[in-house]
Amino acid sequence: MIRLYGQFKSGLLRVYENYKHLLLLLYFPVYLLWFSYLEKKVTTHFHVIHVAADDLIPFCEYFVLPYLLWFFYVAWGIIYMAKNNKSDYYKLCAFLFTGMTVFLIISTVYPNGHYLRPQYFAHHNIFTALCESLYSSDTPTNLFPSIHVYNSIGIHLAVMQNRELKSNKTVQMLSFLLMVSIVLATVFLKQHSVFDVTTALILSLVMYWIVYRRSWSHASASHQPKNWLWLR
Repeated sequence: MIRLYGQFKSGLLRVYENYKHLLLLLYFPVYLLWFSYLEKKVTTHFHVIHVAADDLIPFCEYFVLPYLLWFFYVAWGIIYMAKNNKSDYYKLCAFLFTGMTVFLIISTVYPNGHYLRPQYFAHHNIFTALCESLYSSDTPTNLFPSIHVYNSIGIHLAVMQNRELKSNKTVQMLSFLLMVSIVLATVFLKQHSVFDVTTALILSLVMYWIVYRRSWSHASASHQPKNWLWLR
């Protein structure tokens, strides 16, 4: 019995050592709870986001496809990095989670929204049906910086930096095209203002410099915060 317990404990320790880096993903329940609270709280009284460029961009329902592919794109990027390269995984998490937290803080202290969505569709097809479903589940509030834009850039940066993927031109090109399509989708679906896209780009540049250019993850263990060491 004691031997079986020892084997069981040893097995649990091996599982923990192999997968403890995934504990960082516990950030997502926290994010979703905070975001859900904001979606329910910010409904009518908010600062209106609008710039002149928004009026020049037509609504195009076909962009709903890349917009929805964003969920799979982000999930794929995180899973791939977590499975194949822990260093890239930590960088990606630092990039994504910092920006997402900044977004939550801004939405909390500066409630915001827009009135850009079309009041009706000129015609109906499967794409407008998807847009109707999207509109019903996602309010036009809590907009900047656009997390769709920011996280798409984050995933593509991770793909560009990854040792295995940077030599795969096909993956690089597909990732780039999907990232650009998602960015365009945010404005052509009237989900976001050009302002939201611009602020996401600015935040992405700042975080790119912090996470990738400074190469903080290559610092020696003696210079790393202790609370990160147990995840490595």
